[in-house]
Amino acid sequence: MADKYTVWQNATVVAVRPVADGVQRIEFAPETHVPVKPGEHIDIEVTLGDRTDTRSYSIVDGSESGDRFALSVYRSPVSRGGAAHMHALQPGDQVRLTQPLQDFPLRVGAESYALVAGGVGITAMLGMARVLRALGADYTMHYVGSTRSRMAYLDELAAEHGDRLVPHITDEHGRMQVADLLASVPRHAELYMCGPIRLMQEVRRLWDRDDRDPTALRFETFGNSGWYESQPFVVEVPQYGAEVEVREDESMLEALERAGVDMMYDCRRGECGLCEVRILKLDGKVDHRDVFYSERQKEPNTKMCCCVSRVATEGARVVIEAS
Repeated sequence: MADKYTVWQNATVVAVRPVADGVQRIEFAPETHVPVKPGEHIDIEVTLGDRTDTRSYSIVDGSESGDRFALSVYRSPVSRGGAAHMHALQPGDQVRLTQPLQDFPLRVGAESYALVAGGVGITAMLGMARVLRALGADYTMHYVGSTRSRMAYLDELAAEHGDRLVPHITDEHGRMQVADLLASVPRHAELYMCGPIRLMQEVRRLWDRDDRDPTALRFETFGNSGWYESQPFVVEVPQYGAEVEVREDESMLEALERAGVDMMYDCRRGECGLCEVRILKLDGKVDHRDVFYSERQKEPNTKMCCCVSRVATEGARVVIEAS
């Protein structure tokens, strides 16, 4: 169960178009008109085979009146099915989604800003960059991608932000060095980032090592990227007499819900820690995909965020105690 009150509503798909290889822009007309603020996202119901689940997506932009907003969804090879559902939407389709939700607010008034986006993480940054530009703030936007064709809105961002946009394109410039990026960020700056877990963890590690203000580092992530390929594994919950296989295309949380286990959760992105479970026995290695724990907290493999983290070895088993 979630601990956050949300208002669900109907919305109509009004337009769809590709904005990069594998990335679809989807525009909605919601029943309730609420202007969108930078960093907000929505939860949306998606159909996964014979069941309905929810997914979270950052809002790219919206109209001033709140009668339209857009998402941009990347269909990853390791998607758990939500992206396939979203890419199948067509104009006229009806969906159920929430009002805009805020877990990643932009604080206005800092001396300087660095925005760091990896891949489709750019969706969370577009609105922030637009506000900072309008305010005349000191900011730089770093956009990391493997190739230009997979970087949504790259040309539009270049036209709007000029040399404040710094693209890091792997097949043109080589792999970006996070240490070099942070060296270019003033110590008094606030850094906002959204992207794959590896990028996020490396930024956090070097930020801490450089003894920077931890409250000046703010982030949002997506929960399907990890250090290892997703493999099926078995989870056992003795307190409920439950044992279930976690498929490669679902999270442990989803598998436990499928088995009827009442779980605590909120963000489903590995950020809040509400879905924490204690590991009683482990046959395999935990692939920690969250940004809630520090590296020191992850090391003993005594707990995990079951909404995103997995056991990395195929056929492995983990015995847990749920909250």
